[in-house]
Amino acid sequence: MTVCKTGAEHIKSLKDGRTVYIDGKVVPDVTEHPAFKNSVRSAAALYDFQAKPENIELMTFKPDGANRRVNRAWQMPKSHAEMVQRRKAMQAWAELSAGFMGRSPDHLASALVGQRMGIEVFKKQANGEERAKALADYFEEASRNDYFLTYVIINPQAERGKDWGDQAPDLVAAIVDEDSSGITIRGAKMLGTSSIMANEVFVANLQPLRPGEERLAFSCALPMNTKGLRVLSRKSYEASAVSMFDNPISARFDENDALMYFDDVKVPWERVFVYKDTDTCRAQFHDTPGHAYQNYQAQIRLSVKIKFLIGMGYKLTEAIGTNAMPPVREQLGYLAAHVSMVQSMMAGMEIEGNMRGEYWVPNRHFMYSAQVLTQELYPRVVNMLRELSGGALIMLPSSVLDFADPALRKIIELTQQSAKMTPENKVKFLKLAWDAIGSEFGSRHTQYEMFYAGARFVTCGHSFRTFDWTGATKLVDDMMAGYQLPAH
Repeated sequence: MTVCKTGAEHIKSLKDGRTVYIDGKVVPDVTEHPAFKNSVRSAAALYDFQAKPENIELMTFKPDGANRRVNRAWQMPKSHAEMVQRRKAMQAWAELSAGFMGRSPDHLASALVGQRMGIEVFKKQANGEERAKALADYFEEASRNDYFLTYVIINPQAERGKDWGDQAPDLVAAIVDEDSSGITIRGAKMLGTSSIMANEVFVANLQPLRPGEERLAFSCALPMNTKGLRVLSRKSYEASAVSMFDNPISARFDENDALMYFDDVKVPWERVFVYKDTDTCRAQFHDTPGHAYQNYQAQIRLSVKIKFLIGMGYKLTEAIGTNAMPPVREQLGYLAAHVSMVQSMMAGMEIEGNMRGEYWVPNRHFMYSAQVLTQELYPRVVNMLRELSGGALIMLPSSVLDFADPALRKIIELTQQSAKMTPENKVKFLKLAWDAIGSEFGSRHTQYEMFYAGARFVTCGHSFRTFDWTGATKLVDDMMAGYQLPAH
């Protein structure tokens, strides 16, 4: 047995007969299909990275009683120092994709770490001891096996004016039957990002449910090859990539969001964590550190991604020869300040965290504040990079094949001059930049960063809910207490 999970093991685990659809057909093997194989290998590369002897200590730890090391994303920090150690491992993983793998395995591991820290929340529902034991046992299983998990915690949009329980029959995943062995669920959930390359799916309800919607109020975990689980992939940007040279990011790091339809899927009781309890569906995220931990991971990944984008902005100005212009340097300085803002807020979440029982948790308000600011920051950064590039991202060869024609290559080398890059490297770099911010894949990432945490009113609501209004208004009251209406 290897010291920890490897890429080869992960690829082998995905050859499990799961039911994935794309372009109207069932995919026989996601590890070999042209829509998914490069992304699958990028996921496998994460495990190969952690298995390198020089990375073992940085990336993995050995849980008490375990006979094998697992990724530090499963570590439950008991101090600020352990949280920082865990974060450095997650940053190292994010750097392998420049942060473009938004649902890498450490995201769901973080969500489960936070929920496991708040295990007492699950005990408050009916039969709570059994449901809490199911979650604790599943956490042990998932962490010891270093599972790659995805999740589906959002309902299909459908008719937004109706409550979830009033939607069309079989639209929203719901409990339709149960017996002594478990429950049966039918209906859809989304977004299933990275589900094609995951081992298991965590199913829950992040959106609020009301009394009367108990059939929808459950959470559970299932292997991706569970009978009746149908995965409908969106369009594959990997399949649309012309070549690695033309689409260097989308050709390798397309996570493929997917709709999941549960066609009378049976879930054994030992995999059911919330059962017909609308408030516990909310509490498993917000009364535990689960929501804080999963979104803290998102900010770690974003810190890498934003740094990459700013580095790309600097190289854009080098490529087109504008980096010495004062207005351009002003824009680059503005961008650099925002990179530091993301990084400093991340550090603030850690250092201003607090103990919850025996575990160190990030500062929840700082985390929500970062979400509010960064979901507006990302599209602003993209637009500034577009401004810095001018027409450079448009005036590019149609594909790598243009270089194969000697006459066309001569024209390319003449028209793609740069003081800092050869014509070939300039085209290579600009193709990378377009893939990141201008392609259909790049547009998906802008949309993702704006809404993965919810619409603006949702993130602002979290910020409002967790801010120290008492302390802020006390400052006002204390100031007012220092003076009175003058006597007449």
